[in-house]
Amino acid sequence: MSAEPVVFGITGASGAPYAVRLLRALNESGTPVQLIVSETGLRLLEEEAGVQGIDGLRRRTGDWSRVQVFDEKDRGATPASGSAPSRGLVICPCSMGTLGSIAAGTTRNLIERAADVALKERRRLVLVPRETPYSVIHLENLLKLARAGAVILPASPGFYGRPETVEELVEFVVARVLTHLGVPHEMGPRWEGGSLG
Repeated sequence: MSAEPVVFGITGASGAPYAVRLLRALNESGTPVQLIVSETGLRLLEEEAGVQGIDGLRRRTGDWSRVQVFDEKDRGATPASGSAPSRGLVICPCSMGTLGSIAAGTTRNLIERAADVALKERRRLVLVPRETPYSVIHLENLLKLARAGAVILPASPGFYGRPETVEELVEFVVARVLTHLGVPHEMGPRWEGGSLG
């Protein structure tokens, strides 16, 4: 397994349970993580997942021995540099404000700067928007980023595995994110030759 970290941004879009489960999965896999949580992301973690602050997130997501936390306001931190190795960036959930800023290249904070670095260095950039419906502006920004090399992975769970719980719906999306980050996992149903494996 690569020792290079996954940079993980959590913004203020609805979808905090996806972020909590993804961080737990990354920790369970032994993947180093450089974590950046926006101020609004922290608020949504509490409102939607009952997670209070970084300490609460730590308690809910397992072993933090490989997790580094960075302040979103510190645009000079490690994830802001193209010379710092990483296996890419995931923003989960990704607000449309963050997505629009990345598409415009404005880099107002560390999450957006890390996304800019991922694009310019041709690293994986996985964006997990949780918005509905999409406006024309959203769609244009999504297309612009897809053309620039980002993976647009909406928080849209599938139902072919016949999920019975909200956790299973969350895990469907998290499994897709892990796959696109190149992180091995055994989460969620897989389609194998016309049937679920």
